[in-house]
Amino acid sequence: MSETTTPPARTGAQLLVDQLRVQGVGQLFCVPGESYLAVLDALHGGAIRVIVCRQEGGAAMMAEAQGKLTGRPGICFVTRGPGIANAMAGIHVAQQDSTPLIVFVGQIAREAMHRDAFQEVDYPALFSQFAKWAVQIDDARRIPELVARAFHVAMNGRPGPVVVALPEDMLTDSVSVPDALPCAALEIAPDAPALDVLAAQLRKAERPMVLVGGSRWSAQAVQDLAAFAGRWQLPVATTFRRQMLFPADHPGHAGMLGIGTNPRLLQRIRAADLVLALGTRLGDVPSQGYALWDIPVPGQALIHVHASAEELGRLYQPRLAIHATPQAMAGALAQLAAPCAPPWTEHTRQAHADELAWSDPRSITIPGRLQMGAVMQHLREALPADTIVCNGAGNFTTWVHRFWPFTRWASQLAPVCGSMGYGLPAALGAKSLWPAREVLAFAGDGDFLMHGQEFATAVQYALPIVVIVLDNGMYGTIRMHQERHYPGRVSATELQNPDFCAYSQAFGGHGERVERTEDFAPALARARASGKPALIHCLIDPQAITPGTTLDALRRSARSGSTD
Repeated sequence: MSETTTPPARTGAQLLVDQLRVQGVGQLFCVPGESYLAVLDALHGGAIRVIVCRQEGGAAMMAEAQGKLTGRPGICFVTRGPGIANAMAGIHVAQQDSTPLIVFVGQIAREAMHRDAFQEVDYPALFSQFAKWAVQIDDARRIPELVARAFHVAMNGRPGPVVVALPEDMLTDSVSVPDALPCAALEIAPDAPALDVLAAQLRKAERPMVLVGGSRWSAQAVQDLAAFAGRWQLPVATTFRRQMLFPADHPGHAGMLGIGTNPRLLQRIRAADLVLALGTRLGDVPSQGYALWDIPVPGQALIHVHASAEELGRLYQPRLAIHATPQAMAGALAQLAAPCAPPWTEHTRQAHADELAWSDPRSITIPGRLQMGAVMQHLREALPADTIVCNGAGNFTTWVHRFWPFTRWASQLAPVCGSMGYGLPAALGAKSLWPAREVLAFAGDGDFLMHGQEFATAVQYALPIVVIVLDNGMYGTIRMHQERHYPGRVSATELQNPDFCAYSQAFGGHGERVERTEDFAPALARARASGKPALIHCLIDPQAITPGTTLDALRRSARSGSTD
């Protein structure tokens, strides 16, 4: 288009949809609302696939999951007031997990603003602490500018959610403005002097440890990091629910630093004389409640690399701070010349051996007729290595985090923020993005019913995921803490559950019920062969509260005053 050509007039809604196409959006998730009817009309018959969900929290989590997998913002549309309130759970996941997400929300007409009108919300004020940026577009002529800025903000620095409010009358205004240009995530490369210092610090170490976490990684970055760790023979631990960032079958893999960490890994990190933290924020979970390192100056030499300069030294003051994105940093590390005979070789070998022993499901026996160790072993043998494994929050997630070997990039969807109900929506976001990939969701009984209605979405759009529901009839994590602090005084943690097999069948999916170990393998085979969204209802003995202890053992320990 020449500078003298006048763009065709478009409604605000059509202009908005056109900007999404400019930014490469191929699909979006929504719960419809009258506040953005004009956008729904502009999407009609277009190139963007619209997936209608059953609750805004599920829609936001589906979009967030796509942001995790691609590094581009997932897109979600919700209606005003109660709609955006429901979406808050997914927005919070994106904020805590550093995931690019854009939530477009309908708004009342501009002429009614500031009168406490029906479902009126001041979105910039509401999301001042929940979103990276929140804006209301009052002038349709600014749609290209502000949508492009939303993509830029969501992707760059430390990624996060952006909320864009759309007054309903603005969406029907007709304006003539040009489209914006596509936005990209900007890579920040480490400078050469910083790399020289990093290499020199590493060479002086005797017991180094690499911690990997955060977002803005890619398949190439993971490959580069693995090559660097292999040549330098370094031990590498991933932070909580970031296990897809380093392959479990790598000889330097040392495990996950988070909740339920291998005690030997914790000892190893405490004994390290140098910690290289790549991409992670070093929040309360990897730092074990801020007790693993001294604040503000850790006892170990800390080298911290992060895409956001604001995160460097914010809590822990590093010996060396490097402002760089994971992809650029991993590429630079892959080029560093390694020492001929590093003194930490045995340290690394033992770290990996400890992790292999810790993550072997064949060594685990729990109360009851269904042995989850055997279930995990079968899953490891039966499913492809690139299966996308999803979960929400609860004690049941230990079976995934400890016993599933993540060996591929883009194979894990789990909420670092610990949000329940995430696994099923995340699985749908993954399957709708990459239909050829196998997708497995783990859920607890309480966890599943947070967004279990989205199983209807799976059936409506023919998304053949497999959901494994582990049912122990309680909110297990809270019950565990309850028994530790108030032994025997069970309050508000017991659940009476539906027949989850019948639940899935009622929606039109495939259902299985498994009570014994020997029944699981054939149930999984039938579920995968059904071609439908499938749910496997697994009955777990309530005593099996974690892979390593029981409710009775917790109660006895609490009453005796033991700290074990």
